[in-house]
Amino acid sequence: MSHTFEELVAKQRAAELAHAQVLELRDTYGPPAEAQLTGAQKETYETALRAWRDLAREVQTALSEYAKGEGRPRPEIEAEVERAAATPEDT
Repeated sequence: MSHTFEELVAKQRAAELAHAQVLELRDTYGPPAEAQLTGAQKETYETALRAWRDLAREVQTALSEYAKGEGRPRPEIEAEVERAAATPEDT
């Protein structure tokens, strides 16, 4: 599947938002290995964690495909995407 640079940035932002949600839940509930989570809390945390991991994996795959298609080094593309994702979107 072919990706545009803008799609990579959007995927990176989505992964970062998902990671932020995981960290927020960890702060709220406490570390999962140490906290006594309720069933609902555990399910919410595990769902958020899976979503983050899936999005992060999608980003990595898309970065590799894009770099290969562009004939450029993957780390270079990844750095550009991370910088672009850190820049606030134009509204």
